[in-house]
Amino acid sequence: MSIRGIGTSAALLVVAAGIAAAPGDGFETIVLKDGQRVVGDVVAEKADALYVDLGYDLLKVPRESIARRTKGEEAGGEAVAAAGATAADPSGFFTTGSPRPAPVKELVARYGEAVIAIETPSGKGSGFLINDEGYAITNAHVIEGETRIAAILYQNAKGGGLSRKRVEDVEIVAVNPFFDLALIRLPLGEDVKPEHAILGTEEVNSGDSVFAVGNPLGMERTVTQGIVSNRSRNLEGQIYIQTDTAINPGNSGGPLFNQRGEVVGVTSRGARADMADNLGFAIPVAYVKDFIRHREAFAFDKTNPNSGYRYLDPPRRSRREKPEGLLGKTVGAR
Repeated sequence: MSIRGIGTSAALLVVAAGIAAAPGDGFETIVLKDGQRVVGDVVAEKADALYVDLGYDLLKVPRESIARRTKGEEAGGEAVAAAGATAADPSGFFTTGSPRPAPVKELVARYGEAVIAIETPSGKGSGFLINDEGYAITNAHVIEGETRIAAILYQNAKGGGLSRKRVEDVEIVAVNPFFDLALIRLPLGEDVKPEHAILGTEEVNSGDSVFAVGNPLGMERTVTQGIVSNRSRNLEGQIYIQTDTAINPGNSGGPLFNQRGEVVGVTSRGARADMADNLGFAIPVAYVKDFIRHREAFAFDKTNPNSGYRYLDPPRRSRREKPEGLLGKTVGAR
């Protein structure tokens, strides 16, 4: 049997788990309500619990903790270990997973390196790394019309704290102005290996706790926390996650995390302070995944501004004769 995830409370364990063996033919994936997954052979089903054979010990799983059961291992291999293992997307370009919930302080320490600051001649914004090759997501409006883009990396330093590293000549890879998303690439040196973000696998719900990390008004490494106010707010024909998490200029393009440290949205806009409070909006991560997977369709061409606007040729005249206003007159005559 193979265990890819044991991550509930210690009360689930009959005997402490170690490294598991290969699964038998009848193994199942049990998805728990907290997002963890247990993969093994169900050897007994009681009224209040299931008993899963790990090949060396048994795991007791209370039925009240189970969200669903699936025969075999779920597609994508997204069963997660107690420490929060992850799985690569089939495209191989980003990582998904469902790590265990943790306090915001712990999640910021774990995934904070993935958040970057973006600087252009006309302003600042935020973004986040999605893989080890320096590719990052931000908002299209953060880099729109810019030719010189730099990024600031924040890496954990020895002895505590963060070191600040400026990366020049950031490349624009793809832009979708209609969904306000951009894919950029930071030219990282071989000695630079920052942490990257994990993209969420499940939808958020109203009331879920979320937090943002970004650079509002140039104040680097600012963490703000709130809840999901509405999971599907329609603004100008696009769906956004509405949150009361503080979103200010400079947060644009940064990640909105859930309590597992997964990116569930890209912070994009907020209400003006003189109009309303606690109104922030983030682009759902589902849009981000589709954008990344189809990035070739939105590939940036430096000879084309990729503004999203396309000007059509004017229609041909339907009549061959001169327009009435010009009959009997010479064009340009008074």
